[in-house]
Amino acid sequence: MNSISTPTTRTRVTMNDVADLAGVSKASVSRFIGDDRQLLSDAIAKRIEQAIDTLGYRPNQMARGLKRGRTRLIGMLVADIRNPYSIAVMHGVETACRKHGYSLVVCNTDRDDEQERLHLAALRSYNIEGLIVNTLGHHLDELRELHRELPMVLVDRKVDELHSDLVGLDNVAAIRQALDHLHDAGYRDVLMVTEPQDGTSSRIERVDAFKHQIAQRADMHGQVCETGEALRDRLRHFLAQQGPGPKALFTANGVATLITTRQLHELGCHLFDDIGLIALDELDWYPLVGSGITSLAQPTHEMGITAFECLLNRLRGDLEPVRLYDFPAQLIARGSTRRQT
Repeated sequence: MNSISTPTTRTRVTMNDVADLAGVSKASVSRFIGDDRQLLSDAIAKRIEQAIDTLGYRPNQMARGLKRGRTRLIGMLVADIRNPYSIAVMHGVETACRKHGYSLVVCNTDRDDEQERLHLAALRSYNIEGLIVNTLGHHLDELRELHRELPMVLVDRKVDELHSDLVGLDNVAAIRQALDHLHDAGYRDVLMVTEPQDGTSSRIERVDAFKHQIAQRADMHGQVCETGEALRDRLRHFLAQQGPGPKALFTANGVATLITTRQLHELGCHLFDDIGLIALDELDWYPLVGSGITSLAQPTHEMGITAFECLLNRLRGDLEPVRLYDFPAQLIARGSTRRQT
């Protein structure tokens, strides 16, 4: 094996440096850091690995990918990166990407259609191999054109006329689970609080399921309101009005829960003596409010992993019809829905 000094004057260690230190060809080093490591003997692979560690060599993955026609980049388009749900799903996606040797490029549209258009163009220029979408998909033509070039997976939100696999929550079952829990705890008058209906399919499904299932329960009364300027007055009216029994709020996601809890606090409501509360989504601060907020937790990390693995299967040639992955929610009961007597 050749013995050379570790380069100290170069700003970047090259593949040739690794080959020289390991006493092998450049082609062997290329095989080691690529997909053909199994072609090398254990002894040669060990020498290359030691040389890479000694030199601190970092291969240019982008250049390698472009040369092979592969970048190992996965794009993810999210509507609101500040939403805890988006962050949790994204973490699952990134974890799975890393496990399989891919890198994740995240673009936040901030619920802005023009930003979505610009990000789609940027992702195409990066030569991503697949795309995970969590937006309203208002630029349907651009999405469909991109979908003809690469596989896509939708998360949480359906996009009409975009025939892609969808990973999300079983919303109908989650609503039923919430109402069953409230009913068993003795609540009979329920106000559902949701973010404004902007076409998000999951919001529509949850509201529709709530209305349908409340209509099937003769001893329960339910109504729906949206977050916004009128929310405080709606909450005040709900607290004051006569109803069929103990009152509870059902917030349709983490954002609605935060807004509603703030409004109740400003109204001087005694949580959770005056009213019960169950929230869809599980956030870190729920146990810290009063005696704790009961929640229906979404398996967000698992959803993110599934979204990537579904995309990976498509990249590997899976041509089966599009699939719907509906995950169940997990009930976490706390003091906000203690039994009414």
